[in-house]
Amino acid sequence: MYALVEIKGKQYKAEKGAVLLVDKFDNQAGDKVELDSVLLISGEGDTKIGAPYVDGAKVTAVVKSNVKDKKVVVFKFKKRKGYQRTQGHRQNYTLLRVEEILGA
Repeated sequence: MYALVEIKGKQYKAEKGAVLLVDKFDNQAGDKVELDSVLLISGEGDTKIGAPYVDGAKVTAVVKSNVKDKKVVVFKFKKRKGYQRTQGHRQNYTLLRVEEILGA
């Protein structure tokens, strides 16, 4: 059984026990999160498609940790002008472990 869930404008495939790497939540590790913007639930030959969301469907998850991604280097350069700028960026993410899918 799996569900397609919308989290902060992005869609993720959630299965029981799966770990999702999503944009940062303001929750601490161990907190429970209920995601009610479920777009689709599929399992055991039955599929429910929402318009836009499935009524009464929820996905519960637990925050494992808040992590940072690898550094991305942004380099700007203009030839023959002596212009160079270097900037780094590390995006913050949250790891969610899916506990259960309700509403199937």
